[in-house]
Amino acid sequence: MEKELRFAIREGGRTVAPGRYRGIGVIVNQIIRIKLKAYDHRVLDQSLKEIVDTAQRTGARVAGPVPLPTHINKITVLRSPHVDKKSREQFEIRTHKRLIDIHDATPQTVDALMKLELAAGVDVEIKL
Repeated sequence: MEKELRFAIREGGRTVAPGRYRGIGVIVNQIIRIKLKAYDHRVLDQSLKEIVDTAQRTGARVAGPVPLPTHINKITVLRSPHVDKKSREQFEIRTHKRLIDIHDATPQTVDALMKLELAAGVDVEIKL
């Protein structure tokens, strides 16, 4: 029977990526799904490029990035605090989302991804 090493990637006090590692260099849970969200699509695409380059450099296969639907949150406010109830102004916040799947991840891939410094304003969710 082969020995397995169990590990967990923790972020903010919670486990985000549990897994098992056999001594042959491949993680048993082989698909890592990364979902990114940001208000600015340019910063998001820059972070995606860093993640894809890091994963490919360590020998993993990358599927994506897949653009997910942009969530648009519209807010309506009164222009004036006292009068002119009919005069309103609308604002919107767009949340851009992308999805990446990393196949055949090695422990070096996981280590390199955890050491990445991504831009501020990018929310990252990692699932195995």
